[in-house]
Amino acid sequence: MKIEEICRLLNAKLLTGQELLDREVFSACASDLMSDILSYVKNQTVLLTGLTNAHVIKMAEILEVTAIVFVGGRMPANEVVDMARKMGVVVLVTEYTMYEACGRLYSAGLPGCTREL
Repeated sequence: MKIEEICRLLNAKLLTGQELLDREVFSACASDLMSDILSYVKNQTVLLTGLTNAHVIKMAEILEVTAIVFVGGRMPANEVVDMARKMGVVVLVTEYTMYEACGRLYSAGLPGCTREL
């Protein structure tokens, strides 16, 4: 699924990455816990979270997350948006709750990240 479709499905506001909307995403991960994000996120994943701090952006760069969606209408500080822009991380904001956003993406065929047991 392309980021552009995720943006449309979530009726999201694009904060960074206009030029990256055609990137492909193969899975989604939703969490507010950094430990879960480290455990489940894979390359070319969209991360849904309510955390809007700089740590999320740094982690996204390290894990090669394709895009971050801040749920519940949570807006990151301008410094966080600037950091994401410099690191080439797409940032979206949706008014949907995490539950609603995940349901919309899953219903559209985007699978969740799973941890290998």
